[in-house]
Order: sequence, then structure tokens, then C-alpha cells
Amino acid sequence: MLTAAGLSALLAASQLAYDVLRWVGAAYLVWMGLRMLLTRHAQAPEVERQEEPRFGRGLRRGLLTNLLNPKVGAFYVAMLPQFIPAQAPHAVMGLALAGVHVVEGLVWSAVLIGFASWMGGVLRSPAVRRFLDRLTGVVIVGFGVRLAVSE
Repeated sequence: MLTAAGLSALLAASQLAYDVLRWVGAAYLVWMGLRMLLTRHAQAPEVERQEEPRFGRGLRRGLLTNLLNPKVGAFYVAMLPQFIPAQAPHAVMGLALAGVHVVEGLVWSAVLIGFASWMGGVLRSPAVRRFLDRLTGVVIVGFGVRLAVSE
């Protein structure tokens, strides 16, 4: 929606705005990755206390991650115009195409959630969780550093 409203055009036109957003996004990624790397997992007995998943917290984190990533806007600016017919209203068609992308992402996420639910027992084991947290933390820090040093 922000891309259709012209935010991506503003970021493309203003190098300073793009750089500020890029640095804030890079700092956020590095912070998230370091948090995953440095978090100590308590050695719990057989049954580990499970925290109830919080939809709002996950939504907020995902939204913040995407809003602070200038490459998301760059993706829409680079990809969507190729598929908008010349006679179509650009804002409406841009929102429709972005909506298709969102639906595809939701379907993919639903498949991943289904698989994770099916593999829940294995994925909840402390050793696997530690390994996945460390691996994901390294990857996220890498993305943040790459975003910070890329032109």
C-alpha cells in the first residue's frame, strides 16, 4: 500500500531517506540476530514450559522487519510496473498485484506452519532449538551486515 502511495518513489529519489532506512533496517537485523545468538536457553527438565504464541507480537515483529527493509519497497518498484498495462490505473493495479504477492506469501507461510506443527516434537527439543536459533542468528546478522555495507 505504501509503495502504491509513492513511498518507494520517495526513497528512490532521496538518497538520504534511503540510507537512513537502510541503516535503521541493518541495525534492527543485527540486533535481532545477536539476540538469537546470545540468548541462553535454560536447561529444563523433560517438560519445557511453553510460552503461548502471541499473534500480535509476531505480526508486529514481521511488520517492523518488512517496513525497515528498503529492499521490499525496491522489489515492488522494480517488479510491479512490468506487469501493469499502460491503460490500467497504476495505484489500483499495483495494489492488486501486491495483494497477489501477499496471498502467495500467506499460502507459503501456512504450508510452513503446517510442516512445523507436524514436526513439532523434534523442533521443540532443546538441542534442535539451540541449533536453529544460532543458525538463524548468524544468517540474520549476515543479512544486516550485508545491508549496511551494500550500496
